[in-house]
Amino acid sequence: MKCRVNTPTAVCFCMFALVLCHPSQIAAQSEPVTTPLFRASTHLTMLDVVVTDKNGNPVPGLRLEDFNLKEDRKGQTITGLTPPSATRAQAAPPALSPNVYSNAPAYRLSGTTPTVIVLDAANTSSPDQFYARREMLAYVKQQYKPGQRMAVLTLTDRLNVVQDFTGDPNLLLASLEKVQPSSPTVSQLANEPSIGGMQVTNPQGYVNLVSVLNTFQQAQTQYVADRRAEITLEALRRIVSMLGGLPGRKNVIWLTAGFPFALNPVYEGLPEDWRDLPTHSLGVRPKPGNATSLTPDQQLLYSGRIREISARLASTQIAIYPVDVRGLSTGRTSNIIDQQQTMQEIARETGGRAFFNRNDLDNSVVLAERDRAATYTLAYYPANKKWDGKYRSISVKIARQGVESAYRRGYFAVDAMRTSEARRDEALAESFQDGAPDTLVTFQARVLPNGPGTARVEFLVDANALSVEDDAVGKKFDAGFYVAGCSSDGRVLKVEQADFNKSLSPDVYQKMVREGMRLHLDVPIAPGSDNLRLAVRDNRTGYVGTLTAAIPTN
Repeated sequence: MKCRVNTPTAVCFCMFALVLCHPSQIAAQSEPVTTPLFRASTHLTMLDVVVTDKNGNPVPGLRLEDFNLKEDRKGQTITGLTPPSATRAQAAPPALSPNVYSNAPAYRLSGTTPTVIVLDAANTSSPDQFYARREMLAYVKQQYKPGQRMAVLTLTDRLNVVQDFTGDPNLLLASLEKVQPSSPTVSQLANEPSIGGMQVTNPQGYVNLVSVLNTFQQAQTQYVADRRAEITLEALRRIVSMLGGLPGRKNVIWLTAGFPFALNPVYEGLPEDWRDLPTHSLGVRPKPGNATSLTPDQQLLYSGRIREISARLASTQIAIYPVDVRGLSTGRTSNIIDQQQTMQEIARETGGRAFFNRNDLDNSVVLAERDRAATYTLAYYPANKKWDGKYRSISVKIARQGVESAYRRGYFAVDAMRTSEARRDEALAESFQDGAPDTLVTFQARVLPNGPGTARVEFLVDANALSVEDDAVGKKFDAGFYVAGCSSDGRVLKVEQADFNKSLSPDVYQKMVREGMRLHLDVPIAPGSDNLRLAVRDNRTGYVGTLTAAIPTN
């Protein structure tokens, strides 16, 4: 059930306890997140490289020494290589005990790698939405392979989960059937004000009127651009929260008529091989400042947030595959060309690829799925330890003749620990609103009755998913724990909160890494609550994990 936070202030809990011994009857901790997000001041960088032959077929058998990786033209030491075969589905984990919930990857995806379809109504006209929906229905009916785990999201004034991850094609079809085209949340206005038919008796007054109308329209156009940027940025942030804790590459098929911004808004530090890149199907190379609807002032305003989102997409291995839902265009205006260039740029910056000027949108999903079988994941610690927010270019050479490669061409070296407190609070409030779990912090929880009108929530958090810092005692965590009562219509009725801000000796810290961080809250259940929304936040990075749990009965 979705939850809407009406008040930013959380209420304190009734009881707080930290238990370092084995708690009774909590399910065993799942496998830790494959790659710790931040450990002290060390940043492990993961790079997905899609390697194919000239016909687009996967190239198997590559080894670590076959890859030569450079960052800002300087060679890097590759410390790990995950071949495509390692991403095959694993056996399903044991069932959770009664009243136990988990957002761990094993319980979200049963070992498979995920694909998300986003139907973008915020940036797309109603007829094009209808076409995109029809093509996705055709894909599920004709080309969907059993066992694929897919989710369906829509973007209106916010990101909506229509269908959480499922391997059941019937559920996918039913979810797509429920999606009805809607008017864009914000609509573009006409290029020029219309005052046709007006009898001009005062030429100067007419000129003044046109000037006023133009000024008004410019203000309206900037408002539209602002709203589209806000909605799309928030959607990308929510996707990072939902998918970021899942291991490996995540493909997001984004069906749209355009993006309001580029992920590299000023194209700092172009890749060293940029001038040698082949032109894409429009015959134009990506160019600096290739945002399609933001003014220079707006680009400057949003640049910090765009860098942050771009960095998080890179660090969580999310690849975006923009698909132009307008299909085959007979007349390509400069506006359409700009929009498609931005799609191309977003694909390049995340390691996906863009699809446009084609009438088989369903086949775009097939091609994106084919990339999965050709993806090698490289791990390395950047030689440049200065995380200053600047753009770093990446280039990869492969010691194998006749192969082609695709990967993200760089990233912003943004330190998540420098995220503002206001941004972290905003992210937490948004996390209460979604039915799908957030996964950036992995945890389990057992929810039990604890007397009339109260419940006990026992948390077991994967300590590997939390940041730590060194201090005089040893290692220090800073995490927040939240339990929110939600009504049937999605309102948050009450939030109970506890914080764990504590330094641990090396021995206690190692024990917590092995066994997990254990904590329980005894909370009153607000009258009218239909379910409980549980959250754990890393207070330094703002990363959040969430779950929805049923209210326990006595």
